[in-house]
Amino acid sequence: MATVSMTVNGKAVTGVIDPRTLLVQFLRENLRLTGTHVGCDTSQCGACVVHVDGVAVKSCTALAISLEGAEVTTIEGLATDGRLHPMQEAFREHHGLQCGYCTPGMIMAAVDIVNRRGNDLDEKTIREDLDGNICRCTGYHNIVKAIAAGATAMAGGSAADREPPRQAAE
Repeated sequence: MATVSMTVNGKAVTGVIDPRTLLVQFLRENLRLTGTHVGCDTSQCGACVVHVDGVAVKSCTALAISLEGAEVTTIEGLATDGRLHPMQEAFREHHGLQCGYCTPGMIMAAVDIVNRRGNDLDEKTIREDLDGNICRCTGYHNIVKAIAAGATAMAGGSAADREPPRQAAE
């Protein structure tokens, strides 16, 4: 057994774990943060995306022990003071979900896309950067709209008023 300490959603946590414990297992089983989903166990679907030190990581492939001292943010950590994060609100407003299983990972990936690429995203960029996040229910149209709206809202605009993302110039 090994002891690991990290900050999760702004709170210091410590756990005694098997050294083979994956971050997704630590979050779900030790901390009871079940918003991070396990979809494939092979890093293919993106349902398990969280942020580690501000960067999107597929938690099904990261050993918890390797994240000693890290700052981890899960879907539960995005909302503040009882208010949804602008990207969460955009997914709700633009119906960027169906069954909801992939939604936490999609939202975490979307926030990472905005953090890396900025707030003015075209459809091509959004679709390319979502590669590795699979939704088995939709054709991604509303997910792309939600991400574009969320990006605008993260810059201080309104997620509800965002126009559909522009097509990239060919």
